[in-house]
Amino acid sequence: MPAYGSETGLQHWYAYERARMEQMDAYVAVRKAENICELADVPPQQMALFQRYWGELHNKIRLPRTKWCVLRYPNASMAQQAGMSCEAFEDFYFSCCLLDYAALNRIVQPLVDITGRTDQVRIVAPGTDITFSIKGLCPKEAHCGIRNLPCGEIGMPVVPDSVNGVIAYNMPTYQNGFVFTDVRFVLQNGKIIKAASNNTPLLNQILDIDPNARRIGEFAMGFNPFVTRPILDTLFDEKMAQSIHFTPGNSPVNPSALHWDIVQSHAPHIGGGEIWFDGQLIRKNGLFVLPELQPINPEPLKKAIAPAL
Repeated sequence: MPAYGSETGLQHWYAYERARMEQMDAYVAVRKAENICELADVPPQQMALFQRYWGELHNKIRLPRTKWCVLRYPNASMAQQAGMSCEAFEDFYFSCCLLDYAALNRIVQPLVDITGRTDQVRIVAPGTDITFSIKGLCPKEAHCGIRNLPCGEIGMPVVPDSVNGVIAYNMPTYQNGFVFTDVRFVLQNGKIIKAASNNTPLLNQILDIDPNARRIGEFAMGFNPFVTRPILDTLFDEKMAQSIHFTPGNSPVNPSALHWDIVQSHAPHIGGGEIWFDGQLIRKNGLFVLPELQPINPEPLKKAIAPAL
């Protein structure tokens, strides 16, 4: 449908799917892909048309109105995109997913509490110096393992007009059938005013899908200690230990058809990074420095939430 669908056809598709989704109490998505580049030859204008209706369905109906959880069905294609044998990927997949989520939520609750008291955030890393506000938008409780599998992040919306600075992402990211690298944004008063990557024209076409796609919808810190490197699957990559993601597009305060979780690692061997909350350093080179947050660091967290395999 993305390649050949007309707007009239998409309107009919959306009406049908909306009627179905509005009857749902819960939504569980178990997805797999045989070819992550399946959409690579869809013209950008067609992709934007499809995403607009897809975004209406999922961001305005599924997310706010249903209980939901999404996960991946592991297959040979997913192992291949991760650069692993099927046997190695099987171990990786279940190690990342089958965690003691009740224990994880207890351990990360102090981080949730600190974010709830925070107004100004500053991220400093190679090529990155960015500030923004999360005041009044933070979760009150940890919810790891409820909506995503695997999980291992604390995320929150960003005050839409508060973002200023530059961010250079150091992890690859997949969108619209293309693998982007070296993504860099310059933001002024909440809006991405300059965007560059290994495919700058396509990057900007995606960001122009609607006015709010150039604003940041989410800031999150990833800490799943078993997700140690990107595998070109956002559901895993955004949970990577010692990472953040800084997401253009949709949030409860910034409605958009786009929600693009792009990851930046703060691991020392990649260049490191710092997170500051209201002038206080809380994480350096991927490790939390405050005593109450140190149990979230990879080594102690592995022992506390390790999967029973």
